[in-house]
Amino acid sequence: MKLIISGAAGRMGRAILDSLYHEEDLELGAALEKKGHPAVGRDAGELIGVGKWKVSLTDQIKKAIQAGETVIDFTSPQNTLAILQEAMSKGKPMVIGTTGFLSDEEKKIAKAAEKIAIVLSPNMSVGVNLLFKLLAEAAEALGEAYDIEIVEMHHRQKRDAPSGTALRMGDVLARARKSPLSQVGRFSRQGNIGPRPSGEIGIQTLRGGDVVGDHTVIFAGPGERIEMTHRAHSRNNFARGALLAARWVVQQPPGLYDMMDVLNLKNRS
Repeated sequence: MKLIISGAAGRMGRAILDSLYHEEDLELGAALEKKGHPAVGRDAGELIGVGKWKVSLTDQIKKAIQAGETVIDFTSPQNTLAILQEAMSKGKPMVIGTTGFLSDEEKKIAKAAEKIAIVLSPNMSVGVNLLFKLLAEAAEALGEAYDIEIVEMHHRQKRDAPSGTALRMGDVLARARKSPLSQVGRFSRQGNIGPRPSGEIGIQTLRGGDVVGDHTVIFAGPGERIEMTHRAHSRNNFARGALLAARWVVQQPPGLYDMMDVLNLKNRS
């Protein structure tokens, strides 16, 4: 199967190219970047230090979409939606790891999923998606007697805050408690804020250095504290998850899926 890698020159794009290079059942159909990017025209293999791959980075979306069967996109919301439009018109499924979508942009993705299969996930890591499941079970079992705080840290270049993964964790926890995150989420604290409300879910953001991604969820209860942590040591685990999702999504009917679907975690007791 030939893949179209969007955002190929970015950190995640290069990690996906590196993982893809070592896969026997997958090929690189096209490497896509935004117009004006300095890497456009460079060979994808040279970009990751493996020599000539004979696929040059392009900024032509239509040309790129025609060169493969499935799109993997880690870019920006605006760019993702432009690529999604072309993929939808050509019936090509997508794996989207971009974060920071606004509500109306999420609705556009959901609408496109009526015509093509889409895996949309803020984190492609197998470990993180297993953690989502464990968090839901813990929140349901512990109840509101335990206060919940989420602390995430990423590299200094990350644009959105909180991270998409932290927001997904918050949503998983809120759903387990049958309350929307929009009502119980607390994203900052300053000044005389008074006692912590029961049922509140705090999400705190840290940025600095070259941290790939750390997420810790704290359940603070009477006389004890439970912490669940995932630390990403490299982007390779996200890249491997994206390739796994690409293999899976090409076999699915139109619909909006996530990595929990890919890993069959939703159906496991």
